[in-house]
Amino acid sequence: MERVVSGIRPTGQLHIGNYFGAVSNFLKMQDAYQCYFFIADYHSLTTHPTPTDLHQSVKRVLAEYLALGLNPEKSVIYLQSDLPEVTELYLYLNMNAYKGELERVSTFKEKAKTQPDNINAGLLTYPTLMAADILIHKANKVPVGKDQEQHIEMTRTFANRFNRLYHCEYFTEPQAFSFGNKLVKVPGLTGTGKMSKSAGESDCIYMGEEASVLRKKIMRAVTDSGPTEPNAVISEPIANIFSLMELVSDKTILEQYRNAYNDCTIRYGDLKKQLADDMENFIAPYREKITDTLADNKYLSRVAQDGAERARESASKTIKEIREIIGIKKFY
Repeated sequence: MERVVSGIRPTGQLHIGNYFGAVSNFLKMQDAYQCYFFIADYHSLTTHPTPTDLHQSVKRVLAEYLALGLNPEKSVIYLQSDLPEVTELYLYLNMNAYKGELERVSTFKEKAKTQPDNINAGLLTYPTLMAADILIHKANKVPVGKDQEQHIEMTRTFANRFNRLYHCEYFTEPQAFSFGNKLVKVPGLTGTGKMSKSAGESDCIYMGEEASVLRKKIMRAVTDSGPTEPNAVISEPIANIFSLMELVSDKTILEQYRNAYNDCTIRYGDLKKQLADDMENFIAPYREKITDTLADNKYLSRVAQDGAERARESASKTIKEIREIIGIKKFY
């Protein structure tokens, strides 16, 4: 069975854009591939080297992914920091990664501009750590977005370079892929662009959001002054609200509001109340599961420990073989 590796950054709560994007794809993948999903706590330190409460962030993201359907019996779910083999492979790859090629990575150049006081070595060597995460399990496929495709290309470069330098065919070239159809673009509440934490709390609808907070956010969603003539072109803010309704509302209700827009009888207050009701009906069961999972420390501990053990079975085999290829051998 082909192997898939994907990292999950512990960067706060998951919103519905994450659910209809990465999470929905992960749920499909775990039934079709041997999947290794890891929480990338090391990676998070490249941009946030002094986190306020990293452990709680890791706990939250682990609980949320489990509550949303990631199955530890189907997939290997583990913490990046529980796998020392990753940092060993990271070291070996860094020995054959060149400063010039790392400095040319677009994400490094972007981060160097946005965080000029924190251009650390981890940020520079982010691609080699990502490569280590993938190659440690000899993965065939890596689900990534457009912004990560250059990193996958570099992973292939490092894999081929290792094979060439040590005269072997040990690593295969992992391929970037998106499972199934094109990813759903979930818009935010601020009127433009896709839902994003970087746009602020008011832009996101979180999967664990309390009902009262959820309703307030949606009622404050950006709209326009309303249609001035029948069948007018729908502005982006209103199109975004309709797009959100497409995810959680009954088709007949959605059609009713589209018709009201087209004949200029729509009332945006009613539209947003409908979206708030439908979004609450969608999120409520997940909120309950997330709350219950977060409170079950024994379950979370068991999942993390089992995931670490299963991940190390794969990783330790890779490191043992790599040491033999390089020539690192014990005298005792």
